[in-house]
Amino acid sequence: MVQDVTAAKRAEAALRESEERYRTLFGAIDVGFCIVEMKFDGQGRAVDYRLAEINPAFERQTGLYGAAGRWVSEAAPGLERHWFDLYGEVARSGRPIRFENHAEPFGRWYDVHAFRTGAPELNRVAILFNDITDRRRAEDGLRDLAGTLEGEVAARTAEIDRMWATAPDLMMVLDFDGVVRRVNPAWTALLGYAPQEIVGHPLARFVAPQDRGQALGAFAADASGSARAESRYLHKDGSQRWIAWTAAPAGGMTYATGRDMTQERERAAELDRAQEALRQSQKMEAVGQLTGGLAHDFNNLLAGISGSLEMIETRIAQGRGEEIGRYVAGAQGAARRAAALTHRLLAFSRRQTLEPKPTDVDRLVAGMEELVRRTVGPQVSVSVAVTPGLWPTLVDPNQLENALLNLCINARDAMPDGGRIAIETANVSLCEREARARDLPAGDYVKLRVCDTGTGMTPDVMARAFDPFFTTKPIGMGTGLGLSMIYGFARQSGGQVRIESAPGNGTCVNLTLPRHHGEAAPEAAPEPARVTREPTRRTVLVVDDEPLVRMLVVDVVEELGYAALEAGDGPQALGVLRGPEAIDLLVTDVGLPNGMNGRQVADAARELRPGLKVLFVTGYAETSVLAEGDLDTGMQVVTKPFDMTTLAARIRTMTAG
Repeated sequence: MVQDVTAAKRAEAALRESEERYRTLFGAIDVGFCIVEMKFDGQGRAVDYRLAEINPAFERQTGLYGAAGRWVSEAAPGLERHWFDLYGEVARSGRPIRFENHAEPFGRWYDVHAFRTGAPELNRVAILFNDITDRRRAEDGLRDLAGTLEGEVAARTAEIDRMWATAPDLMMVLDFDGVVRRVNPAWTALLGYAPQEIVGHPLARFVAPQDRGQALGAFAADASGSARAESRYLHKDGSQRWIAWTAAPAGGMTYATGRDMTQERERAAELDRAQEALRQSQKMEAVGQLTGGLAHDFNNLLAGISGSLEMIETRIAQGRGEEIGRYVAGAQGAARRAAALTHRLLAFSRRQTLEPKPTDVDRLVAGMEELVRRTVGPQVSVSVAVTPGLWPTLVDPNQLENALLNLCINARDAMPDGGRIAIETANVSLCEREARARDLPAGDYVKLRVCDTGTGMTPDVMARAFDPFFTTKPIGMGTGLGLSMIYGFARQSGGQVRIESAPGNGTCVNLTLPRHHGEAAPEAAPEPARVTREPTRRTVLVVDDEPLVRMLVVDVVEELGYAALEAGDGPQALGVLRGPEAIDLLVTDVGLPNGMNGRQVADAARELRPGLKVLFVTGYAETSVLAEGDLDTGMQVVTKPFDMTTLAARIRTMTAG
């Protein structure tokens, strides 16, 4: 007999496939799952249940491993009675149930969904559950925290009420219309008003008339954000008190706290008066020191110049002209020293004329090293530490050399028994905070540092080290202008100078100069000391309001073999420039009378004669006139006082091109 079992086989295969899917899902889900068989006693009470099936998540969430087939009373002794009652009710009634409960043997909370499965007589219950211990603990913690916070709020409210009643500062609640809604008792103590005299009235009634606009404006602005204001308020007795308010909006009201600043204001005013008196005293002391030092030095120099000129006049009258050479040399030497003193003063005031060039400080230091060693003498050792790849800086190299030499001389004088001088260079980058501490913009800088092992400085000496004519050296050993000149040079170059020192620990002076983004200029070959008469006929226009200076410049021009044209001010110069004469060079003083300065004359001249070369002559660099040192192509500056050879060389060089 043959029977077709195809359908049965297919059904069996489908069942196996379904069971496999069930087993896969059963083992893969994160939810704990089990099927239990309930055990009832004779009275129908659930007394135990057997774990018929469990999934891996069941084991992970309960900690019961290998419990399949075991009675729960054995697997988890001490399990609470309510678990049996709940599952027993589901098995009897068939009604599913969802609940959260704690299982003491596992020390965990569970979110449970239980429902009957299979025939009722099997007493089987399927259970899905999740471990919610962390969530319940968080909820318990939040409940505890809420209780604690409620207690804290009550305590703080009572504390705020006490502060409101006892605070010495004014407190008030103000609506956005400027009407006072609540005040604390301090108003009575400070301004003399009872609360009922203030509440319900506009705040403006209690503000001094001269401050009402400013005070009410501040509180009006406060409606959109916190504000601070300091104004005068009227005391009930008619006097005025300064009140500083801090206010912020909340809930349609402005809450403000005010502090009585009357005494602080009076003390500050008294302090300002005392400081102004001190500043005036210090200014007069500095002016006295400055003028005294200038008078002393210039009187000595003028005595040498005038005495030499008188002796020249006497020797010429006596027919002894061959003897005047030493007097001429003496007068010239005194004039040069006067010029040097003037340059130092201008450097301190940052009005000297600089000729900045891209400068390699390492190369400059190397070129100065031998001179420094000879200057400080054999008792002082000199070490130089340069930085490979040092950035260039845009400075006047001659002034930087002078600054370095001055620092080394000061270091030598601080070490009468000998010692060590260390010269170092470095690249430094200053952030906003570091730059602000040095009174500089943030950015890249080149640092030149000179340190010695000398006597050091006290804080008082350091505070005055940059003052002109201030010196701790014996009389005759210093003018007191060295460090002030270095300070002026550094500031005019866009940098800074700072001193680090302590008595007995030596001194370090740090010269910080801005980085130049470009290559350092190559070393220039020295120019000849004297110039010869030029065979080519050139024409130079000389503009100066000082007849003696104009005469000397014209003499230099003519000595070169050039033709000279003269003008005493800007309008005269423009008259010449509009004429037919060919002009190769304009030499003009910067400070001219009659409405035009030297730069304006030069600009007008280039309008009339494009490309005309200009040599400015000045005693100091007038920043507004010379456009902060940014001269156009074909423009140069020479500083008074100058010797004739230098002026002639500059004129010859500018006209040669």
